[in-house]
Amino acid sequence: MDFRRLRYIVAIAEAGSFTHAAFQLHMEQPPLSQQIRAFEKELGLVLFIRSRQGAVPTEAGRILIEQARTILAMEAEFLSLARGLARGEQGRLRVGMAGAVSLLPIIPNAIRAFREKWPEIVITLEESNTPALCEALHDRRVDIAIIRPPAPDPNIVVVPLMQERTVIALPKGHDKWRRRCLHLNDISDEPFILFERELGPGFYDAIIAACQQAGFTPRLGQSAPQIAATVPMVAAGMGVSIVPAYLDQIHAEGATFHPIVGPAPRSTIALAFHNRPSSGPVANFERILRSLCDKAS
Repeated sequence: MDFRRLRYIVAIAEAGSFTHAAFQLHMEQPPLSQQIRAFEKELGLVLFIRSRQGAVPTEAGRILIEQARTILAMEAEFLSLARGLARGEQGRLRVGMAGAVSLLPIIPNAIRAFREKWPEIVITLEESNTPALCEALHDRRVDIAIIRPPAPDPNIVVVPLMQERTVIALPKGHDKWRRRCLHLNDISDEPFILFERELGPGFYDAIIAACQQAGFTPRLGQSAPQIAATVPMVAAGMGVSIVPAYLDQIHAEGATFHPIVGPAPRSTIALAFHNRPSSGPVANFERILRSLCDKAS
């Protein structure tokens, strides 16, 4: 289908004559007439009744001209959408987040700032663990993920974003729960509640390494199904834990949070991509998130 011919018949119908339509189309009248005659021959019907007074659509021409208007509007909408996608102004953005990362204040702030600037883009959020998010990136089920490295898939591009500060979580009523700050060796004899290592090997190893640097190997108790679940388990008196500092937003009445004196485990928060784009919604979201992280550091 030659979209030019559709534009021609719409222009003739609106102008009322071949001469006026040719002027509006910035072309000569004879080539326009030749194009319409060829189009009529291809279609096997007459589109216009020509006279000295101008051109009037036939009944078949009127029906096809209305259809041409619809097709041209769809073409304009298609091109607008394509340009919007290229500029990162339209489309969708699927964001994956490692466990508890959604509680990091920078993340909802970045999403809010993104939505204010590009309200036409639909954002969906998925919370999971790092290995599952890397698999989702590989399968194109998410566009960008906020993970705790390392990534198990070497094809995933990982860009460090920030370091998580950690605190000690104690059950309320513990003999040290009234102390504001604690050393790691203050909890060396306690059962530790940690998540399974495969959920976040980098953070898990950082916790173990920091405890060993403090002179002990943690005595592991019951494992948590996810990082955020450690807080209610601590509140239930099942043990102590080391968690990202922003988990103090989880209002478990039976848990208290204590800054760590001396060397403390840190976990890297990173952005992960299957292919890192230079434009589009993913790149725009990355720029906003990195800007907020730079201001917070």
